[in-house]
Amino acid sequence: EQLVESGGGLVQAGGSLRLSCAVSGGSFSFYVMGWFRQAPGKERELVSCITRNGDGTWYEDSVKGRFTISRDNAKNTVYLQMNSLKPEDTALYYCAANLRVGPGLTFRATDYDYWGQGTQVTVSS
Repeated sequence: EQLVESGGGLVQAGGSLRLSCAVSGGSFSFYVMGWFRQAPGKERELVSCITRNGDGTWYEDSVKGRFTISRDNAKNTVYLQMNSLKPEDTALYYCAANLRVGPGLTFRATDYDYWGQGTQVTVSS
């Protein structure tokens, strides 16, 4: 599978960005999708993930109420709407796919099977 992120950029604090991740191939509806980020000098962290059919989501505490993950299985695309951005949100954002049998979410990076190349988000103060 190929994952291609888009939508990153430079934004002022308080602004918004919408990240997209398009997944090639025909198995998108079988994937739990996750958004990770990695800031310089820090470990990669899970920001949000969504179940195969979109009925369940999870958010890292610092983004709750500001970020929204969604997916469109007809378009093989997952989104991350980011509002009220803060300088500490600055990072390289990756989408990832976990081929999962059955319901539920996936939290460990090592359990994800496919990764995108990343898109840079920079929030200026």
